[in-house]
Amino acid sequence: MNKKQLSLHQRLLVAATLFGMFFGAGNLIFPVHLGQLAGKNLIPAVAGFIITAVGIPILGVAAIGNTHSDGLQALSAKVGKRYSYFFTCLLYLTIGPCFAIPRCATTSFTTGIQPILGSQISEKTALLVFSAVFFALVLFFSLKPGNITLWIGKVINPLFLFFLAILILAALLHPGISVSAAQPDASYETGAIFHALSEGYGTMDAIAGLAFGIVVINVIRQMGVTEDTVIAHEVLCSGILAGILMVLIYMLTILMGAQSLGLFAISENGGIALSQISSHYLGRAGLLILAVTITFACLKTSIGLVTSCSETFVQMFPNKLSYRTWAIIFTLFSFIISNMGLSTIIRYSVPVLMLIYPPAIALILLAMFGKHLDHDKNVYIWVTAFTWAASIFDFFKTLPEQVQMLFHLDKAVEFAQTFLPFFHLNLGWIIPAMIGLIIGLCSKNSKKRLQALA
Repeated sequence: MNKKQLSLHQRLLVAATLFGMFFGAGNLIFPVHLGQLAGKNLIPAVAGFIITAVGIPILGVAAIGNTHSDGLQALSAKVGKRYSYFFTCLLYLTIGPCFAIPRCATTSFTTGIQPILGSQISEKTALLVFSAVFFALVLFFSLKPGNITLWIGKVINPLFLFFLAILILAALLHPGISVSAAQPDASYETGAIFHALSEGYGTMDAIAGLAFGIVVINVIRQMGVTEDTVIAHEVLCSGILAGILMVLIYMLTILMGAQSLGLFAISENGGIALSQISSHYLGRAGLLILAVTITFACLKTSIGLVTSCSETFVQMFPNKLSYRTWAIIFTLFSFIISNMGLSTIIRYSVPVLMLIYPPAIALILLAMFGKHLDHDKNVYIWVTAFTWAASIFDFFKTLPEQVQMLFHLDKAVEFAQTFLPFFHLNLGWIIPAMIGLIIGLCSKNSKKRLQALA
């Protein structure tokens, strides 16, 4: 039976599903660290972080529904068929074996396991053993999916949120320092909102939203809604509900991070910060609970990502490799990358995210508002081309300094700093994207005039 819209109960269920896909342990390490960096400038930092960690991801999910696409590949095909393969592969590898899956293992280790072990065993050896066990479980359940992920989702996620609520409450009731006295890091003394925009990239939720969109759409269809325009509306409504909960958690964890400056120095990464805060307020028992909940939450996320990436590559490249082979490849690669450590993974993920986020945001915005442009292919091509051209300079800028010097990229960065407006704010792609939009619209109108004359 075709329903006109979802009930409130069903809408809440879809919102909970979307929240569960977006929010994992990794979504805590960035806001906590951001709070430590921003200090008393946390209000503009919160605003910037929410734009890229909540707003854009929700629009990404809605973009799939708004264009009635069957997934990311269909949406990116509006630029071109070859581009759809390129961008889909790049995005899934980023949220899969290159960064997000290895980060799940290292976040679990750094936040939960390492503080319990202390100095009894070397960090590298402990990480190697832990990651080997972690990815053995990931591969096992990815190859033989059963009720384990459902059980973890129903038990571990609520437990994780319950524990988090206790931790946040304890931290806010007994702050290490008042927010007004928390000195920001030098990088956040001015322009905190713009620095926090790129910090939100680290959650990878905007690019994940493009991958999750079709999952949410299928859930809504299973509930009886089949009309495309209604589905698009329900996706957006459910996304907003999920976004409200995410905003609340982000605001509280950023505040918790800022207030921890009276107790700890700014940590190397948010995983260390979360562990320190948990140990201070809840003791060794708190560390144990944190270790169990984060490890299982990250395990569930990793299983889902390996499964999703493997299924996507089987669909894109039929008759090449089997699902089982893809799953083994992605799991082994993730295991190797995970042993680089959390800080290293985060450091090397930044340049890649600075490269692909602008084209992803441009694609999302074109999908959301493209009906006013007739979803014209020329517009998609020109906007995408100019956005990529500009984002390459952001990629160069965030590479390690020794890499920049080795390939003489510092000259390209200086060029961008001189000629690209807003480049120092990590928004150098905006003006080129607008130029691409103007060229695309002119091309679209010229094509219409030629067709009218023919």
